[in-house]
Amino acid sequence: MLLHCCTDTILCLRLSSSYSGLEESRLSPMPKRAKPTYLAMDKENQIIGYVVPIFRGSGFSDTEEARVKESAGYMARRNLFTSGLEMERTEQTSRKVSMRESAERISLSKRIYENEEHHKRMNKDSLMHAPEFVIKPRSHTVWEKQCVRLHCTVSGWPDPRVVWYKNNVTIDPMAHPGKYKLESSYNVHSLEINRCDFDDTAQYRVSAMNSKGELSSFASIVVKSTEKERIREHGLISEYGITFDTHIVDGFGVSFGREGETMSLGATVIISPNLARYQPEVQWYRDDVLLQPSKWCHMHWSGDKATLTLTHLNKEDEGLYTLRITTKSKYETYSAYVFVRDADAEVEGAPGAPLDVKCQDANKDYVIVTWKQPAVDGGSSILGYFVDRCEVGTTHWSQCNDTPIKFARFPVTGLVEGRSYTFRVRAVNKSGMSRPSRVSEAVAAMDPADRARMRGTSAPWTGQIIVTEEEPAEGVVPGKPKELEVTEATKNYVVLSWKPPGERGHEGIMYYVEKCVSGTDSWQRVNTEIPVKSPRFALFDLAEGKAYSFRVRCCNSAGVGEPSEATEATTVGDKLDIPSAPGRVVPTRNTDTSVVVSWEASRDAKELVGYYIEASIVGSNKFEPCNNKPVKGTRFICHGLVTGESYVFRVKALNAAGLSECSQESEAIEVKAAIASPTPPYGISVLECVRDSMVLAWKQPTFIGGADITGYFVDYREVINGVPGTWHEANVKSVSDRAYRVSDLKENRKYQFQVRAANMAGVGIPSLPSGTFVCEEWTIAVPGPPHDLQVTEVRANTLVLLYKPPVYQGRDPVNGFYIDIKEADAEEEAWRGVNEKAILTNYMKIKILKEGETYVFRVRAQNKAGVGKASEPTEPVLAETKPGTTEIVVDVDDDGVISMNFACSNLTPDSKFVWSKNYEEITDDTRITVATSGGKSKATFNMLAEDDIGIYSCAVTHTDGAGSSYTLSAEELKKLLELSHDHKFPIIPLKTELAVELQEKGRIRFWLQAEKISANGKIEYVFNDNSLSQGEKYKMNFNKDTGVIEMIMESLLPEDEGTFTFQLQDGKATNQSSLVLIGDVFKGLQKESAFMRKEWHRKQGPHFVEYLSYEVTPECCVILKCKVGNIKKETVALWYKDGREVKGDEKLTFTEGVLKLEIAQVRGILQLFHAHHTLEIYTVPQISKKDAGVYEIVLKDDRGQDTSTLNLTEQGFRDLMNEVFSNIANSSTALKIQSTDEGIRLYSFVSYYNEALQVTWHHKDSAIAFTDRIKSGVVGEQLWLQITEPTEKDKGKYAIEFHDGKDGLKRTVELSGQGEATAKVPFRTHLIMCDLVSLHQALNLTCNISGEPLPEVVWLKNEREIVSDGHYVMKLEAGKYASFTITTVNTADSGKYSILVKNKYGTESADFTVRRKKEGRQEIRETSIFA
Repeated sequence: MLLHCCTDTILCLRLSSSYSGLEESRLSPMPKRAKPTYLAMDKENQIIGYVVPIFRGSGFSDTEEARVKESAGYMARRNLFTSGLEMERTEQTSRKVSMRESAERISLSKRIYENEEHHKRMNKDSLMHAPEFVIKPRSHTVWEKQCVRLHCTVSGWPDPRVVWYKNNVTIDPMAHPGKYKLESSYNVHSLEINRCDFDDTAQYRVSAMNSKGELSSFASIVVKSTEKERIREHGLISEYGITFDTHIVDGFGVSFGREGETMSLGATVIISPNLARYQPEVQWYRDDVLLQPSKWCHMHWSGDKATLTLTHLNKEDEGLYTLRITTKSKYETYSAYVFVRDADAEVEGAPGAPLDVKCQDANKDYVIVTWKQPAVDGGSSILGYFVDRCEVGTTHWSQCNDTPIKFARFPVTGLVEGRSYTFRVRAVNKSGMSRPSRVSEAVAAMDPADRARMRGTSAPWTGQIIVTEEEPAEGVVPGKPKELEVTEATKNYVVLSWKPPGERGHEGIMYYVEKCVSGTDSWQRVNTEIPVKSPRFALFDLAEGKAYSFRVRCCNSAGVGEPSEATEATTVGDKLDIPSAPGRVVPTRNTDTSVVVSWEASRDAKELVGYYIEASIVGSNKFEPCNNKPVKGTRFICHGLVTGESYVFRVKALNAAGLSECSQESEAIEVKAAIASPTPPYGISVLECVRDSMVLAWKQPTFIGGADITGYFVDYREVINGVPGTWHEANVKSVSDRAYRVSDLKENRKYQFQVRAANMAGVGIPSLPSGTFVCEEWTIAVPGPPHDLQVTEVRANTLVLLYKPPVYQGRDPVNGFYIDIKEADAEEEAWRGVNEKAILTNYMKIKILKEGETYVFRVRAQNKAGVGKASEPTEPVLAETKPGTTEIVVDVDDDGVISMNFACSNLTPDSKFVWSKNYEEITDDTRITVATSGGKSKATFNMLAEDDIGIYSCAVTHTDGAGSSYTLSAEELKKLLELSHDHKFPIIPLKTELAVELQEKGRIRFWLQAEKISANGKIEYVFNDNSLSQGEKYKMNFNKDTGVIEMIMESLLPEDEGTFTFQLQDGKATNQSSLVLIGDVFKGLQKESAFMRKEWHRKQGPHFVEYLSYEVTPECCVILKCKVGNIKKETVALWYKDGREVKGDEKLTFTEGVLKLEIAQVRGILQLFHAHHTLEIYTVPQISKKDAGVYEIVLKDDRGQDTSTLNLTEQGFRDLMNEVFSNIANSSTALKIQSTDEGIRLYSFVSYYNEALQVTWHHKDSAIAFTDRIKSGVVGEQLWLQITEPTEKDKGKYAIEFHDGKDGLKRTVELSGQGEATAKVPFRTHLIMCDLVSLHQALNLTCNISGEPLPEVVWLKNEREIVSDGHYVMKLEAGKYASFTITTVNTADSGKYSILVKNKYGTESADFTVRRKKEGRQEIRETSIFA
């Protein structure tokens, strides 16, 4: 043998040269011997390496060594092409043996059973015996992922009950669906374990028990793992005494993805002890195949978390993913299934993409591409598939077949030798083309023998080491190939395989393939140009339906050998049939969202690829695939189902020929959790102990197995000197309560107990043994501990605690309970009481919780002797209101029926509503009737009474504590009875009772408004028990939208006095309202109606909207006014005083407005102004007793007239004058003090002064008696009090009082006398003197002033200072006389003028106005003076 250092190019050149040599050898009978060379060259004949002959030290000659090598190659090729056939033969042989053994066992078991039955009939009593094992189970050692079955045959009478245990734990097949399978037939019992793993390595025990006794037999199963053995060989042992504990937490669950998406799976790994430098081996598996990092999957290990990222999901990624963490001590695994759904089709209705595209039998110019059909066909059958290829290094895809092929296997020809290709497949139906599949792995187009030679170890100096044979010294023509056969035949191609000949010489051989149409002797060589080196060849382009025979010749450099034996005639066509439909499909409950589906395999299916499972909601007739990657077994877990829905399933089988017909639909199954036996109870405690018995209590299992617990079984054993004895059953029949008295014990002996729970799935495994208890009689005075504590109705701040009284009462009966509470993580010293006083009930609502805190509770009982031992604490309870929590709603229907309603949204199929009163289940339906439908339950009171007072609660089983309560108190009972009566005898609610009102023209309207009445409501109108009807006198109306009911009468006559009633009816609801109109009420209403009718007629012509009245203005002017309406041009208004016309206007141009008359004396000058709908008459504003009288105004035109009168005589005039006096008083200024040459003056100004005004001066709250020294008077609008030569007695409080006929008004000032001798404020001693002048004349104003120090004088016009010039002349003479002169008066001099005098003690001013009258004269009038 030689080692050749060369590249792929050199290999191709050497092969070509070999073929050329073969061609030459066919021309000469003696082969030419090539000269050996030890140099390796490239295409340009450049030396790139060398070859070294291998030293032969085996003891064989060259010829013998070649024969050995040929034999080894022959064996390898034979194993390659016949392994499948041998396996099939072995499988058939094993099946026959298995069937024969099974038949023998059945026959033997049947004979044993018949014999036993015969003896039972002969002497039944004598045959009763304890169980015996006729055949005991045998131990097994199996490989991982294999199945194993344990068998045993048991005899006994009565028939014993057989239970299988794993490490003394009961095996429950329902708890592990598909893992275990138990069978019993004719006293032959078996346990089948599916897909064993390392955890199944254990000791298994089978126990048989009947009334005569119990017997057990043991067997062991050892599961060997190649991975585990490899790890053991490489040192999977504890190093330096360290044992690693591995825990996988926060694992990934069943996941769903879609093609094209990215998905990450991860889990947290906790390894203890945690060594920083030690890292475990992290491996990921898919369907038990180790995954390697690639562009499709990335793996990451962070030190405490393992992550697998699937970068681009395809259906090939679907499967069971397993994470394996291997340490020096052991390994841990975690698994979950990943489902990949099809991406949305590019064309609606197109099928899903094919999957698992692989390349097989790659040769120099062809490759057989295989794939698996998709589960989704898009709604129409798939017509075929197109195969695409792409040369590695390019992105161009070319289609390999022109027409779609239905067979899931296709030979691709036309490849270029030495190049690598990738392939993909697309499916097509009548709607269009699917998305392409994931591309295959790259494959090189070359002879398989060359590919085998290229497998070696890389050399750093050449790149490849190729093992070849040294050329023989002499050539030998090879013999005939052996065992030629057609291994595969389709309508597209035929594959031949054979074995090399025994005589072939030292050099390698190649082959020519020949074909012949059946019935002829014409043989045609298929590969005329290049012989093949592999003993396997595919023929294409054969005529479908024709029969062919084939033969093969060997050749080498010595020549071409004789042909092989021809094959039998082979007809070109598909030899592989579509598999038959699978058998019976059986669904089994698994979880809330999954179902286990099992089925019978397809019969006589060849080359079966797997199965597709489909599911459909009952009634929808729409099937959806459960898996998109075929599964090979006959059992599959369908995930992603809707809880509570019912599904049917069907299965399809597939192979390369296509998909089978669908199996028959399974029976409908509702998706809900499978029922399993409950977990063990826990918390065993002693409630009472006497000399020969003990009462035990325990807590309910944390998992009840999806079904109600039917009872409990208690076992006990005696403990002697610390050594436990044999377990004995305390009760044969199950007990429903979580407390039981174990009898027939021995006093002062020690015992341990265990409890098992049972449901419809079976009896669960027993609890852990309890502590050791001594059976001795209790003599303590206080009661024992309460038991069976339960927490319900948990909310954010409240919950209800239920408990049962102690079994041991003590010396006296229990008379109360105390509840204790503490935080779950607090110390024992943190227990505190909830109630200060003992309660008598067996329940308590606790209202002191804090949201988000976790609590535990316990209960203590008391009697006269004291408080007893506390109960076992409850499990920790989180104070929170869970989402979806609802409360009991009390409802009263239309018939007055009272009910309590409770709804729950998170029901399970096994959930039940349980109603209780005072937390004791209601079993008597005489008081309450319960009806449940779906997620709602209603408890209806049959006849609510005082006996029903209490706390009502509703709890929902098989939920996370859903429940609520409602307290029916005496007050609540009263309210419900009243509400029930109102519903039973309903009353139409009224917004307003029957009322009466007057409308226009004096119409009388009777009306009421109903709060709620339908359109079908009926109204009856009644007067004095007589029904009224629609007519001229009565007008009825009912507005159904607003509920207003009315009846209108034009007028009231004497015979209409009485009672009016409206009677309402709406279905069964009624109501009525009455109004009594008699006596003065009726007469008043009748009079008012007549008045309103008269008023309506009055208002048809000109009329007064507001009658004549007076108004006193702030200027103390008195104005008579009235408001008129319906006026037209012809309307005339006439004013009269004491019957004498004052003034009239015969043409009023407004339709409605206000008439005003300002009065003073009748002798005053009248001036009439008419503007803006107002008639005003102004006179000199001086009113006196002469203005008293009766005033009248008359409106009239051709439509009629209206009159309004105002009496201003006697009291009316006095009221008028008092209002005038009140205005004068309110206009008065504050009372001020002024120093004068004579003494002191007190004064106040008013805006208007009337001679009839009464004023009183007071000094020290007493009226002043006027003398020559103290005088009062009026100058213009100034009211003053002069005190001449004041003395000390004159000091004090002074006041001026104005009288207005009511309370009056006072102005006060305090006279203290300080500074009166040294200073004087500026003071105007006299009013401004005004001269009346005409235009173009001079105007002179003078004013006397005084003050100390001498005041400053300023003249103003329109608030602006006047500067002395030729037009305005201002003078101040002797400090007392100020004058102002306008030399020539003109129109521009009109305006407001002021004189301002001030010193450091104060300021005073005086104002006057200059304006021009229409007559051409000027009027100068002082308008206001401010001190």
